[in-house]
Parts: sequence; C-alpha cells; structure tokens
Amino acid sequence: MTVVVVTGGTRGIGQGLVREFLARDCSVVYCGRSLSSVAGAFPDNGPKLRGVVADVTDRAAVRALWDEAVAAYGPVDIWINNAGVSTARAPLWDLPPAQLDAVIDVNLRGLAHASAVVLSAMRAQGHGALWNMEGFGSGNQKAAGLTAYGATKRAVTYLTDALAKELGKDSPVTVAHLSPGMVVTDLLSRDYTPEEFAKAKKIFNILADKVETVTPWLAQRVLAGVPNGGRVAWLTTPKAFGRFATAAFRKRDLFA
Repeated sequence: MTVVVVTGGTRGIGQGLVREFLARDCSVVYCGRSLSSVAGAFPDNGPKLRGVVADVTDRAAVRALWDEAVAAYGPVDIWINNAGVSTARAPLWDLPPAQLDAVIDVNLRGLAHASAVVLSAMRAQGHGALWNMEGFGSGNQKAAGLTAYGATKRAVTYLTDALAKELGKDSPVTVAHLSPGMVVTDLLSRDYTPEEFAKAKKIFNILADKVETVTPWLAQRVLAGVPNGGRVAWLTTPKAFGRFATAAFRKRDLFA
C-alpha cells in the first residue's frame, strides 16, 4: 500500500490530488492551516484518509505531520509539497508587507523547511519520493502583479534541482518537479476587474484546465515515478502551442 502526504490538501489542486490518490487505493494524509479547513475538505474521512492541522512554515509542525502519517499508515512513500499562497495582483511597491511575507514564507521558506524534514526522514527509512509543486514563474515567465509569487516559484525550481544534485543519481530517495500548468482555482482568477478578466479569460479558456481534468493525470504519473530530478508536467510547451493553433476550432468556457 502506497502512503502519500499532500500539504495544502484542503482545496484546489491539493484537494484534487488527495481524491485521486484515494481512488488509486493509497493511504493519504493531507494538511491545512486550520481545523475548519481540514474538517471541511473531506467531511467523510475513511480509514485510508487522515487530515492534520499543520503550518508548513513551522519545521516542528512538518515533523509532527510526518510522524502522524507514519504512525497511522507506516513509512511515507510519496510527499507532495503543494501548499502555496498568492498575493493581491499588484506591483511590488503597492503590495502590503504582510502579503509579501506570507507568499515567501509559505511558497519558499515553508517548502524548504518541509523538504529538509522529509528528505532527512526518507533517507533514514531508505526510500521515498519528494515532489515540489511548480507554478507561474518556474519556467521564467513574468507578468505584472505576480512578481512575488513568480519569484518564489522560480526559486522552488532551483531548490528542487539543487536538492536532486545533493541526493545524487544513485539515491534511493528522489526529489522531482510537479507542474500542473494553468488550473482553474481561486488563485488563477482573483483580483481582476471585470474588464481585465474578460481579456484574461480568453487565454484561460485556451490554456487552463479544471482540477478534475488535471489531477487524475498528475496522480497517475506521480505513482509511476520519475528519476531523481525529473519532472511531471501537464502543460508542456508543445501542448500550449498546439492549443493556440487549434483555438479557433475548440470552443471552451471553463467559467460557465
């Protein structure tokens, strides 16, 4: 039986991944930042599902999450660092300091602390796969209003590559990139004026997909595994070009 931990598993892509791993007969532990979010995400927890309140920016809390997963189901085979936040869509100089701190704390500092805890524990148990969630900015994309978020995701890509190098090619423990592409969640469509969203929606309807479309594919490939330092990516460059080329023949409205 495969044991999977998903951080930030109470909504969006994380919640979708939890559902898909359960559907594939895995034992799954997920976390959120509040009791209400954890309880509300999966009200009917079964014997193979456990929700835990944990702040990923707190290394002790991450260690406690690991320990609870092991106590419940045994050694953790797969850990997905999915927890992430975004900021208001605004220039960096207009961004409230608390929002800047939060996006860096969760997306980068928290992911780094979690990676340290998980890789240490996986090396001690002799196996395991750590997956770090990429996002806008990981591929060096840039957009006004997303400076802080994009910078953290760019850093996540570097951090993952560096960790893979530290582990080495013959390591029984691996670290890899998980890239969901453009997914319709609250993070995608927030802070647009009606006029801005009308323009952005045209691109979203070409490139984006719903959680329930992307997460089954991601879960299946995570379970299949990749070499240390590898990547599972839903929206590749050829796929994106293909969608633009056929957009006139594909009528989609993801927000209907």
